[in-house]
Amino acid sequence: MKKIALLILSLLFYTLTGLGISLSIIANIGVSSFNALNLSLAAITTIKIGTMTTMVNSLFLAVYILLTKGKRLSSYLIQAVSVLALGYVINFFVYNIFGQVVLTAYTSRLSLFVLGTLIGGFGTGMVLNLGVLAFPIESVCQFLAEKWQKPFASLRYGVDILSVALSLSFSLFSSQLFVREGTLISLLLLSFTISLTKKMYELFWQKRNDVLPSS
Repeated sequence: MKKIALLILSLLFYTLTGLGISLSIIANIGVSSFNALNLSLAAITTIKIGTMTTMVNSLFLAVYILLTKGKRLSSYLIQAVSVLALGYVINFFVYNIFGQVVLTAYTSRLSLFVLGTLIGGFGTGMVLNLGVLAFPIESVCQFLAEKWQKPFASLRYGVDILSVALSLSFSLFSSQLFVREGTLISLLLLSFTISLTKKMYELFWQKRNDVLPSS
């Protein structure tokens, strides 16, 4: 029962992550490295951004399944559900809720991007804190880090660098540039928000345990 409750909470925070990503897209000042790749692919294929996000995440999930030789079925199923949910949420907000929103003032776009990054970072941080769901990219990087005995951060940053390089390459075909100032802001602010969320979460449980009487 507890695991089901944590799963539901994780999916809710996954929804927050999708909302944050959607706001950063609407701001139109560039997006995070991974989302820049997804947007570039969506632009040259005319596939919706949420659908493309699901497809790319599913590719990483397939790689994870191959790396783990299909031995973690429950993890695959949970990640598949979360990946589908994230794509649906992004499509819902980008095309249905914010589809008619057009911001012309740069300060408004910048503010919206910062807000989206904070919301997305908080949602992602809480998903990681609860430890029920895992993002396919992180799962692949974590597995390879353990296998190759390399720092997880180095592999994760490697994915970001590759995403930026591919996004810039694909932009030549669509004439739309998604690696911009928002990409740099996201690099700094997103990691900070996720880290801060983790610290606040740990502090909350530490204080809660201090208040509760020991058995």
